Amino acid sequence: MTDHGTWRVAVLGASGYTGADLVRLLAPRPDVELVALTAERHAGAAMEAVFPHLAGRGLPPLQTIEDVDWKALRPDVVFCALPHAASAEAVRAIIEALGHPLSGGAGPRVRIIDLSADFRLTDPAVYAEWYGRAHPAPELLPHAVYGLSEWNREMIRDALLVACPGCYPTASLLALLPLLGAPQGPLIDPDSIIIDALSGVSGAGRGLKPEMLFCEVAESARPYGVGRHRHMPEIEQEFARAAGAGVTVSFTPHLVPMNRGELVTAHVRCRQGVSAADLKRALADRYAGEPFVLVPADARVPKTGDVRGSNMAVINVFADRRPGHAIVIAAIDNLVKGSSGQAVQNMNIMLGIEETKGLEACPIFP
Repeated sequence: MTDHGTWRVAVLGASGYTGADLVRLLAPRPDVELVALTAERHAGAAMEAVFPHLAGRGLPPLQTIEDVDWKALRPDVVFCALPHAASAEAVRAIIEALGHPLSGGAGPRVRIIDLSADFRLTDPAVYAEWYGRAHPAPELLPHAVYGLSEWNREMIRDALLVACPGCYPTASLLALLPLLGAPQGPLIDPDSIIIDALSGVSGAGRGLKPEMLFCEVAESARPYGVGRHRHMPEIEQEFARAAGAGVTVSFTPHLVPMNRGELVTAHVRCRQGVSAADLKRALADRYAGEPFVLVPADARVPKTGDVRGSNMAVINVFADRRPGHAIVIAAIDNLVKGSSGQAVQNMNIMLGIEETKGLEACPIFP
């Protein structure tokens, strides 16, 4: 922290959607000084030249990661909004450059918040299976805390390396963890879970891909990663942790023609004697007092328009017409609660400041 009471923050990958949303959330805060923004293709450009909506914020120019002098920079927090593999390599380089405690050194306690998939999976063999290469920094995995804010708050508070969940896992886990990890045991059959998920196009990143062109995406919705999506092992890892046994889910993501938003619809079978009303009560009890998770008292159906641009999650439960079955629906903004907003929430927890700081904005409507 600087002498005038601001936290020094760096954002790696600031020219991507998640990086830009981090800057959008952090730039207005008087307690944050953005001291470095990196981007490989746009190095040397002003941030407002890439994202005009961020003009007038006094932001530092974009630079390559290699050009950052970490010792001179002295950051308090580093956000890594980089692709998988590249992120782990950058984290290792930062740790080594600073003599960071995770490297066995005695350097500054810099908090590193990673938004890639590199530190979400605890088993490097599972990472290799799903990402097609050996883990770039397996020695750091034991130090990483899974950053689902509402569930791992105490561990996040003391962590120096936090792995923010993916957007689909965030919505899925918030919706179902209270039902799998109930004090009296799972309220739903873990083997019954079928998740259909919808995401806006920003979830595919900002890279130029033919299938992401306007004419390819507009007026069309399509499933992808059918039968094998990279978020599956992350979801199953956390479900198993809550249920106390292995869990295998059926998960199908869909790309829909909107910029932001994510909707998860989970079909579950209730345990004997458990009703949909019991599931809703468990969710309401678990999230009572949580500032960013709403379980409506009425039968409101969550929709992405309810949360757009905010760090909110809205979850509700409905009885299926099939006896003993229920439908759990959750809506989040994939770039905020599903990514950058949750990352900022974790930063607040790690720094011991008000968890809602910088995230109080209401959803945008229409």
